[in-house]
Amino acid sequence: MAEITYDDFLNVDIRVGTITRAEPFPQARKPAFRLWIDFGAELGEKKSSAQIAVLYDPDQLVGKQVMAVVNFPPRQIGPVMSEVLVLGVSDENGDIVLISPDRGVPNGGRMH
Repeated sequence: MAEITYDDFLNVDIRVGTITRAEPFPQARKPAFRLWIDFGAELGEKKSSAQIAVLYDPDQLVGKQVMAVVNFPPRQIGPVMSEVLVLGVSDENGDIVLISPDRGVPNGGRMH
């Protein structure tokens, strides 16, 4: 993988937000949920989809803080317009585990 500069890193805007709503996304190719995420006063609420339905239930997602890239252009995923890219890591089975802060932090906080 190519090295990047610190300025390259600064161009990726990764923020914390709290999931306010999660529902099944049956039109997705892999098990997924539609998510509504509150990124605070500056960015507001954004929508996304995430292929996380193997390890999570919608009820346990509401109130969970997650990290997401917020400066990609919106992308149409089936009937959903995804506004942010929620970040996760594959476990040993290839299922996605969400990345989140280990303590509560203000919504909209930028990763550094």
